[in-house]
Amino acid sequence: MRTATLTAIAFLGFLGAALAAPEAASIGQVKSVNGAAFIIRGGARLPAHLGDPLLERDDLETGDNGTLGVTFNDSTLMSLGPRSHVSLHEYRFDPTTRHGNFLARMRRGTLAVTSGELTRAEPGSIRIQTPRAILGVRGTQFLVRVDE
Repeated sequence: MRTATLTAIAFLGFLGAALAAPEAASIGQVKSVNGAAFIIRGGARLPAHLGDPLLERDDLETGDNGTLGVTFNDSTLMSLGPRSHVSLHEYRFDPTTRHGNFLARMRRGTLAVTSGELTRAEPGSIRIQTPRAILGVRGTQFLVRVDE
């Protein structure tokens, strides 16, 4: 009886903590998937599906035959080519003021970006970090390639 009571108390404590924990806000979503494409979140490598939400700190990865298209909350579009890996390190966007910042870290592959509201309100607010440089986006479209 005592074990059952302790188990019930532990379960209720766990349930309360889970309910109180804030859910991470979506920063965008998957708009297109072809071939092998994954979202790496909290150490889990999840197959990407159309409509999947993206969170800050997610990694995006494509296989040899994979491509992945995403749209962020400020309408920035990002397309990853085959054998690409991009970390969504930091994303902030206030839809009222249209201000914020976006930092993605690109390890390898190809990446095409069409900037959205962030760079219209604040040129340079989107940055792409590669192993050798950091690109501050001021224009509307660009392509990056990082060889392994």
